[in-house]
Amino acid sequence: MVSVGEISQINAEETLSPARSVVIAIANQKGGVGKTTTAINLAAAFARRGLRTLLLDLDPQGNSSISFLDPQTVDRSAYDLMVEGQGDIVGYIYPTNVEGLEIIPSRINLAKLESKLVGDFDAPFRLKDRLEPLRGKVYDVVLIDTPPTLGLITVNALVAATHVLIPIQSSYFALEGTDDLLETIEKVKARPNPNLRVLGVVVTLHDRRTTLAREVHEQIRNVFGAQMFETVITKSVRLEEAPAYKESIFTFAPQSSGANEYLKLCEEVLGRV
Repeated sequence: MVSVGEISQINAEETLSPARSVVIAIANQKGGVGKTTTAINLAAAFARRGLRTLLLDLDPQGNSSISFLDPQTVDRSAYDLMVEGQGDIVGYIYPTNVEGLEIIPSRINLAKLESKLVGDFDAPFRLKDRLEPLRGKVYDVVLIDTPPTLGLITVNALVAATHVLIPIQSSYFALEGTDDLLETIEKVKARPNPNLRVLGVVVTLHDRRTTLAREVHEQIRNVFGAQMFETVITKSVRLEEAPAYKESIFTFAPQSSGANEYLKLCEEVLGRV
């Protein structure tokens, strides 16, 4: 089991230069913990705050992408950027219906990226190199939605990121695999990206009505301490429905608990970066 001391050690580094974009990887190798829901709604919240925001979908399932785009309109995706992208990155960026938010979409072909890059000496740095032209110039915030694995795609996201945000589902097996994630973060910090910071842990899919959920929430707090965000994302039908209409929660159900919670999480994240 991880300890608060280990988390603090992971965060022991200098603060960011304000000239650089904030690049936040949303990572947890467990599936179904709300990574994509957090990515699309946190990105929309940043854009609503007037921040120039780019959402990068690195999950081969492409759920972040289809939440904003018709897949038939996507000609160039994150896979093409990682494998072939040289020079101008603009050709891989698509507008969304949210003002101030743009996206580099994913398609299923991203699933073969690891076999394509395996053996390349620069494989863990591929995304960082591709995003370098954007740093501090075009976007205030770049959010990266990662797949439910700790493979080369997630490692690329962590190497390219300035921060990592960890969603943890409020369920019985919530902390299963967390040690592996934190170990991966420490390995990335050891060499490829010593400035990577754990931004915090957000509890998702929380059902306040159940005793189990409250007990799990307390257990997560005991492990992560001050690294936990005060905002808790509760279970919400509206949050589940919004992507089907290609909307964020802020336009689909602006008065919902989900909209209120992601606005609060946005404020907490901005307070930490």
